[in-house]
Amino acid sequence: MPQSIHLVDVFGTGPLSGNPLAVVTGADAFSTEDMQRLTRWFNLSETAFLLAPTQPQAHYRVRIFTLDREMPFAGHPTLGSCHAWLATHGAPAGAAQLIQECGAGLVPIRRDHGRLAFAAPPLIRSGAPAPDALDAALRMLGIAAADILDAAWIDNGPGWLGIRLASAEQVLALEPARRWPARIDVGVVGPHRAGADAAFEVRAFFSDHLGTIVEDPVTGSLNASLAQWLFASGVAQRDYVAAQGTRLGRQGRIHLGRDAAGQVWVGGETRTHVTGELQL
Repeated sequence: MPQSIHLVDVFGTGPLSGNPLAVVTGADAFSTEDMQRLTRWFNLSETAFLLAPTQPQAHYRVRIFTLDREMPFAGHPTLGSCHAWLATHGAPAGAAQLIQECGAGLVPIRRDHGRLAFAAPPLIRSGAPAPDALDAALRMLGIAAADILDAAWIDNGPGWLGIRLASAEQVLALEPARRWPARIDVGVVGPHRAGADAAFEVRAFFSDHLGTIVEDPVTGSLNASLAQWLFASGVAQRDYVAAQGTRLGRQGRIHLGRDAAGQVWVGGETRTHVTGELQL
């Protein structure tokens, strides 16, 4: 695999409107330390490194890094990595879907109405949060227990705790803390009024390696696990579109649906804005 760099916009409705991702191809010779150092230099929320697969079913392998750690799975790096792999290799003949190998296992990716969509992986943690975990999330968000409709662990790798509010307006009005003394990953969802171009508004907050609370523009892993939660609880009855990034000036749109077997699929637009040779 040739060594190159691709800057891909994921989940946007148009150019520069989604979540940017750096994808490095041909990264087999890189050490973990090399990948972490390059990720910090790019200073994006995540950087993905494409390698040769180790499992025969997979078309490629990806390692995903944030500024301070490697993650077994993340959503916008999954779609962005597949987009970059296809740009480098082309679609394999006769393959209905691609198989990505990552720390969470094998993830199927398919074309869905012209968009790439990944199969949401199973949760590694679910159920009601302990009182201290919920209290920390509410204090970070600046809201009270009476303000929420439901809360649950919806962790598929990054560590998400889901909070459901009564409306998209409440979600958009949140003013979270600027800093937090411990690692925290919280996703918040609330419904839009009927007739809006999206059924739900989503916001994602996490603490970075410096303790600063960061809002992620558009988050595939969170939307995957939110959809599993909303479908399972009956809050979502049919396929839907979620909006994210509104408060950041982005126009993220994530397409969530279930197939006949109950598998949740997470889709969105992907666009390459920069390609080049990586010179190290």
